[in-house]
Amino acid sequence: MNKTATGAALPAANGVAPTLELNGIYKAFGGVKALSDVALRLYPGEVHTLMGQNGAGKSTLIKVLTGVYAPDSGEIRLDGKVVQPSSTHDAQNLGISTVYQEVNLCPNLSVAENIFIGRYPRKFGRIDWKTMQQQAQRLLGDLQVHIDVTAALARYPLAIQQMVAISRALSVSAKVLILDEPTSSLDEAEVRLLFDVLRKLRGQGMAILFVTHFLEQTYEISDRITVLRNGVLEGEYPASALSRFELVNKMVGLQSAGREAASADKDVRAPGSGEIVLKARGLGRKGILAPLDLDFRAGEVFGLCGLLGSGRTEAARLLFGADKADSGSIQMKGGSGPERFSSPRDAIAAGIGFCSEDRKAEGAILELSVRENIILALQARAGLLRVIPRKRQQAIASDYVKWLGIKTPDIETPISSLSGGNQQKALLARWLATDPAMLILDEPTRGIDVRAKQEIMDHVIALCSKGMAILFISSEIPEVLRCSDRMLVLRDREPCGEYLRGQLDDESVLQVIAGECE
Repeated sequence: MNKTATGAALPAANGVAPTLELNGIYKAFGGVKALSDVALRLYPGEVHTLMGQNGAGKSTLIKVLTGVYAPDSGEIRLDGKVVQPSSTHDAQNLGISTVYQEVNLCPNLSVAENIFIGRYPRKFGRIDWKTMQQQAQRLLGDLQVHIDVTAALARYPLAIQQMVAISRALSVSAKVLILDEPTSSLDEAEVRLLFDVLRKLRGQGMAILFVTHFLEQTYEISDRITVLRNGVLEGEYPASALSRFELVNKMVGLQSAGREAASADKDVRAPGSGEIVLKARGLGRKGILAPLDLDFRAGEVFGLCGLLGSGRTEAARLLFGADKADSGSIQMKGGSGPERFSSPRDAIAAGIGFCSEDRKAEGAILELSVRENIILALQARAGLLRVIPRKRQQAIASDYVKWLGIKTPDIETPISSLSGGNQQKALLARWLATDPAMLILDEPTRGIDVRAKQEIMDHVIALCSKGMAILFISSEIPEVLRCSDRMLVLRDREPCGEYLRGQLDDESVLQVIAGECE
């Protein structure tokens, strides 16, 4: 049963029946439950926001709604009738349209062509260009967007492309509009334009499902909020009845055990006073991350804390040159002067290692052996013309397998056959082999068992004690509190406070994230 902030049953909106209703939705993959008894109600004339951390089940629920996945059990009702969308096309024909985070249109085609692609109006067997352009102008005009629909879509900024995607969704007589992270790449002015459109559609009676990680945007546009956590419905709440602190707490779900772990070894290491290894000033990227001032010291763990989408990974990627900053500079210890890294190669040459949060896409090369994966960064730094001798590769890989306790039959075993925790240790070994001055760890313990997680964190602390500067990022707040000597809290891509070890506990960090300590 859906719940209010006090746990009571939530009544229908003004006595109106929901446009779309899901009940008892279960979905599992290979025995792993992604959704368990999830319910959702979307009412006409409301913006309903879906919130949850990474792995909460938001994407799976949207894919069930749009026919990408069939639920294992449960039902979907549209206007009171049970429906079973078997594809995105089927869902669209039923009146359920989706606009994704990445605009799924063709930039080389005109605006009008993008709106009607696959459904071009025809006359005498040919495309009726005049009618198509007139209808495109009318659809965009309804959203207060007045542009040349004959121009290529690529000519327009991302916000306008989002409007074109919405117009396409509405052109099929949509009853439900799903917006999946539509503001992730928009600046403030573009977000305001999108929200004006959503308010207009809400006023016309559209049922809107809005998926976002941004707290301020949630409270600016939402009538209702549904929170998922670990694939389970935490509750449905009127936005006006749920404080920011309560929302963050429900998303994160800190337990008493987590609190004990967070404080267990808080005072083992005092905040470091080592030399500054890297100094960043005004480092940022428009629409992605507000400018940051950061100092990373030898022998210190610097934590980045915040909800998913707060800017943690974006900061790490700017520091490593994986994404290009458009403001600010980086100064390395012993460097010739302020600079920005234009590529990861520059960062590696400067003595920085980076374990990405996406272990499979940006970390382990599954076709290669453990040895080859460990030696990869060291070989990249040496260059293709200076191949590291096989015997030295074997010696390096064997040493790290032993030191980190990587469980593998031998170093020539494909890394794909290792457990997630052992793959993560091999990636840690890859960067340690380069002897970095600073190591960036983005979600190093995600998706691995408790024992492997503890072993990795023990190694992190040991590296820090030997003088390495470490940037530690985790969505598990107790883990950040436990490990960090200093930590920066981020909210909605902006810094909202830097704190020393012991200045925050699990409750106060949630208050900072929610904006209730300012």
